[in-house]
Amino acid sequence: MHIYHVVPEGLWKSFHGSVFEIENQDAEGFIHCSFAEQIDGVLKRYYSDAKRVVILEIDPSKLKSKLVIESSTGGENYPHVYGPINIDAVVGVQKREIAE
Repeated sequence: MHIYHVVPEGLWKSFHGSVFEIENQDAEGFIHCSFAEQIDGVLKRYYSDAKRVVILEIDPSKLKSKLVIESSTGGENYPHVYGPINIDAVVGVQKREIAE
């Protein structure tokens, strides 16, 4: 089962590395991810002001960082990546327009 991480389009366009990290990762301690059925809710809650985002499809078996499934928003379980996402774990990239 793959997991997904939503990235603002501009941030993804500027990325050119072998590992993907986020600015507030040190404060949070992990990178927030979602299961496929949670993506629409995440987009609605956190990205309603964005025009476009990129959704990274991640194969957990290829991650070099620790993956933990934890209770989060509304008591739902979400995947959290404790460390950077190595780019070879990203098996798909989907651009998504946010409905206004």
